[in-house]
Amino acid sequence: MKMQKSAEDYLEKILMLREKKGYARSVDIAGELNVTKPSVSFAMKRLRENGYISVDQDGLIELTDIGMGIASRMYERHRTLSEFLKTLGVDSQTAAEDACRLEHDISEKTFEAIRSYISQR
Repeated sequence: MKMQKSAEDYLEKILMLREKKGYARSVDIAGELNVTKPSVSFAMKRLRENGYISVDQDGLIELTDIGMGIASRMYERHRTLSEFLKTLGVDSQTAAEDACRLEHDISEKTFEAIRSYISQR
């Protein structure tokens, strides 16, 4: 099953927030992704129903094992592609924005080639 890009972005953002703040809440996700709170609520409901996240009584969002797997893969792609673009002379802000778009669409073969290139530098 091919996951929608927006779902991958939400999972990745949950992981990033947990690393940065120690927790993730819907309001934080809305702010970080610049989307409305109702949009986040709808997305969290779908992610919870599909087994990618759980939400505790305090509204803190946890990734399930399968959600963590997807989030980790997307976050690794994001970091690697950002680093690659910076080696080409792209500024950090643009590299991060472009990596966010690229991480969903490049093939695994191309990603592996980029990761290999970065690790050899």
